[in-house]
Amino acid sequence: MSSIDNLLQRIRNADFILDIGPGAGVHGGEIVAAGSPEDIIESKDSITGKYLIGEYEIPTPSFRRSGNGNSIIIRGITHNNLKNITATIPLGVLTVVTGVSGSGKSSLINEVLWKVLARKFHRAGEKPGKYKKIEGVESLDKVIMIDQSPIGRTPRSNPATYTKVFDHIRDVFARLPSAKVRGYLKGRFSFNVKGGRCEACSGNGYNKIEMSFLGNVFVDCEICKGKRFNKETLEVRYKDKNISEVLAMTIEEAAVFFENIPNIKRVLDTLLAVGCGYISLGQSAVTLSGGEAQRIKLSKELSKRVTGQTLILLDEPTTGLHQHDIKKLLEVLHKLVDKGNSIVIIEHNMDIIKNADHIIDLGPEGGERGGEVITFGTPEKVARSRKSYTAKFLRRML
Repeated sequence: MSSIDNLLQRIRNADFILDIGPGAGVHGGEIVAAGSPEDIIESKDSITGKYLIGEYEIPTPSFRRSGNGNSIIIRGITHNNLKNITATIPLGVLTVVTGVSGSGKSSLINEVLWKVLARKFHRAGEKPGKYKKIEGVESLDKVIMIDQSPIGRTPRSNPATYTKVFDHIRDVFARLPSAKVRGYLKGRFSFNVKGGRCEACSGNGYNKIEMSFLGNVFVDCEICKGKRFNKETLEVRYKDKNISEVLAMTIEEAAVFFENIPNIKRVLDTLLAVGCGYISLGQSAVTLSGGEAQRIKLSKELSKRVTGQTLILLDEPTTGLHQHDIKKLLEVLHKLVDKGNSIVIIEHNMDIIKNADHIIDLGPEGGERGGEVITFGTPEKVARSRKSYTAKFLRRML
């Protein structure tokens, strides 16, 4: 059934596979294997092949969390095709909302729950979908929607600026004797303000050439050669690296380079934990994939002080992700819940569904034939349902 996603089954059904890797970013870029599923399995370097034969797998949790005793309850939901349902979302657990396409998942989570809470916590102006009453909001102090949209709106945004670790890095450079003797302050090492940046490209590292009838062309700045800073700023070096060379480091390299500076190492370690070690600190936000952007957002939440009252919402986070990426994503999600956060995910992927502590299954069909809560509870309880399509596939996984 197309609504219940199984990436590995789709790969097994392929006539021809082109497997690129072996890793991501600087660790990838090679054709690891090509041919039938059997050819991929025979490749020793293929991570995909290891998942196909079960050498690598996403395990089913050995226990389910019971939560912190609090819940969000939304009563009388009639938005779109939802048929006057009541949805109970336990807090302190990983909840997955399932059901066939068009069953009402997005109406429940994105149109009602998110918009109600966004109004309360963010003063958002969008009107929520139709419902009668919501209870338990006092158990929360923050709600976050984490999607696969870019981490910034312009090419200037990058992992270093988004996670704020660049502020700490600039502090390090500003405290250097060679910076102090020149009178350089922290702002000197920013490509967003005048003074230390290359003014020929305004700190972009490139210039845009507008073509009348073609797409714009971007070329490296002739003055700074893509380094973004002026000659004087680049003369200040920490451990023989200037600020441009630090931004060019991968997160893996930077974690070693700054291992003795705790407030930098802590942020970089969370980025490593979500599988973003191959990304460079200064990589433009617009070049990051949706999955990479999502993991960087999750790392930012992972590094924050825990209040135990944060609700994180995700809408089909596995879209476009390899099985290995899904495994890393699940590790991050479990860490967030273990720290006291509550997570709600709309998802079709069975590996995510089997990792839930609590499932809310909508259906039975899509459109007018959907919009009802078919079953809810732990994956083991949901798997026993005879009305749920999700249960049919979940029984095979468990």
